[in-house]
Amino acid sequence: MIITIEKLSIQDAASLFQFEVRNRVFFEKSVPSRGDAYYQYEHFLRGLQALLDEQAQGISFFGLIKNSQGDILGRMNLVDIEKDDRIGHLGYRVGEDTAGKGVASQALKVFLEGHVPHLNVRMICAKTTTDNISSQKVLLKNGFEPHDMQPDSADDFLHYRLFVV
Repeated sequence: MIITIEKLSIQDAASLFQFEVRNRVFFEKSVPSRGDAYYQYEHFLRGLQALLDEQAQGISFFGLIKNSQGDILGRMNLVDIEKDDRIGHLGYRVGEDTAGKGVASQALKVFLEGHVPHLNVRMICAKTTTDNISSQKVLLKNGFEPHDMQPDSADDFLHYRLFVV
């Protein structure tokens, strides 16, 4: 399967909304709910515009994982980019139809090779819940290293980082 990462634009609004609605139950099994309002189109559009504003300021990159037909398979984001320290925070998720098929691993590789060099970061941080083994494998497969993995940590997350050359 050929995977691309396309920079989020307002033209993606309808298809992204459909993707989010279609995968709501699946996503809420592993991450906190975004709330009912998120799934009302007008509210969704306001949130989308806020993301696009962040992206325009260069403090975030919001990407859509797409197949060769242009279908949205997931999302790949670098957020809270600290321009002085050149650190960004990775987030990603794939839809239920493609989970467990290597899409996240392939998409992260495409993102790291194709987009990260243009984002002016030297380190990417990521975290995953302790029970999300698939996400841990995706990060490790793409060169992320465990970082600050304290067993008595205040949160239930495992932290990873990747130094960008």
